Amino acid sequence: MDEPTSTPAVPAALVFADQVLDPGSFRSWDQPPSYGDEYTQYAQYAEDLARARARSGADEAALTGEGRIGGHRVAVLLSEFAFLAGSIGAATAARLLRAVERATAERLPLIAFPASGGTRMQEGTPAFVRMIAIANAVTAHKAAGLPYLVHLRHPTTGGVLASWGSLGQVTTAEPGALVGFLGPRVYQALYGAPFPEGVQRAEHLAQFGTVDAVLAADELREWLGTAVDLLTDLQDSVTEPLVAQSPKEWVPAAGSVWDSVQLTRRAARPGLAKLLSAADSVLPLRGTGAGERDDALRLAIARFDGQRCVVVGHDRAAAAVHGPVGPGALRTARRGMRLAAELRLPLLTVIDTHGALLSKEAEEGALAGEIARCVAELSTLPTPVVSLLLGEGAGGAALALLPADRALATEHAWLSPLPPEGASVILHRTPDRAPQLAEQQRIGAAELLREGVIDRILPESEEEAEAADSVAFIGRTVSAIREELAAAAALTPPGPRLARFRALAR
Repeated sequence: MDEPTSTPAVPAALVFADQVLDPGSFRSWDQPPSYGDEYTQYAQYAEDLARARARSGADEAALTGEGRIGGHRVAVLLSEFAFLAGSIGAATAARLLRAVERATAERLPLIAFPASGGTRMQEGTPAFVRMIAIANAVTAHKAAGLPYLVHLRHPTTGGVLASWGSLGQVTTAEPGALVGFLGPRVYQALYGAPFPEGVQRAEHLAQFGTVDAVLAADELREWLGTAVDLLTDLQDSVTEPLVAQSPKEWVPAAGSVWDSVQLTRRAARPGLAKLLSAADSVLPLRGTGAGERDDALRLAIARFDGQRCVVVGHDRAAAAVHGPVGPGALRTARRGMRLAAELRLPLLTVIDTHGALLSKEAEEGALAGEIARCVAELSTLPTPVVSLLLGEGAGGAALALLPADRALATEHAWLSPLPPEGASVILHRTPDRAPQLAEQQRIGAAELLREGVIDRILPESEEEAEAADSVAFIGRTVSAIREELAAAAALTPPGPRLARFRALAR
């Protein structure tokens, strides 16, 4: 009688890949791993490798290849945790390095799905230092203007999290995933006490902007589809460059600048959230990616009428709930600037703020320094920048997002060093002179156009300025954004930004 044969195990990594990639699209890039004599001479390690192969169905702790998401070809890195806890040895590192370099050479978006305990302890330091080569290859991939997306699976710890697991331009995590530098078992062994409960969970880290979203596999498929569609190098629609309006062409509507200030403060006025809801597609991102999150500022990748861009902007609705823009919000803005540069996408900044946070924490968090760094980085960003003054533009929080190749403002928008009441207090020791100061300081859109601070005014009626569902106004604004992104793309950044403010300062 023939001996019964056991069915080889299917690696869990491949099962997961089939859940998030287009079904049946995965193709392996892997060759059989090669181990040096310095490792296989140890009988126990050779036995460990054999058991890991039998248990996992994989030949190593990482599997690489290509697949499709929404029809787009992508490269993937997959950890197989059942193979020695997904640990990275020399052969694993070599496989990952080859895959990253191939993805770069073939100009493919690269998606990593790590689930690992980190460096392979059986191989020690030689395996440990190979993390640097993987991180360097990922950095070169991003420097080539190519997307690198990371989805942290349960668990992701150690050297993997401290290298290629933390370099994603966009980072998501599996619900309940353990994500931390030092695993809780190792922590307890070293320090004689358990690690605080819940700190290293994906949901906790999302609250601090370390990951952008916590997504189950079915949600992840949709998220990645949106991300890859937005970040894949498609031909954007082409629009004829727009000719900037001259001051003589603009006839202000009746009403004072103070009337405009009051209109922009109405709770029902459409803000950035309404604008993003009118985009073709949006991928919302959250926080700095470095343990800080301030929802008074929104970061997203979006497409407006076929024009892709990174969006950084003040969210008036969130600020009403969470408070004014703080240092963390501005550090999130700088993350958006880096994303635009890495992905070679234009940047849209949206200004709509009553002012920056004034508090002990803001001072300790270097609020003023973050405003300065935003201005400096935005002024020299190597990709096109369009700014939209959507409503209120008070103080340094507004200035931080202002430098742009093309600048536009809605009819009732305004820009000032302080809210008019604050200026009135400084000059007259009372807020009552705010209406006169609004005129005197030339903060309105018409004056900004005349001074050359902005290039274009978007008309809006008083009814539109206060309507939460102002479809016509938002529609015209989206069309203007598309036109201005195309116009900015025809320029050579950052020349127009530098020239605009140099001319104003002469």
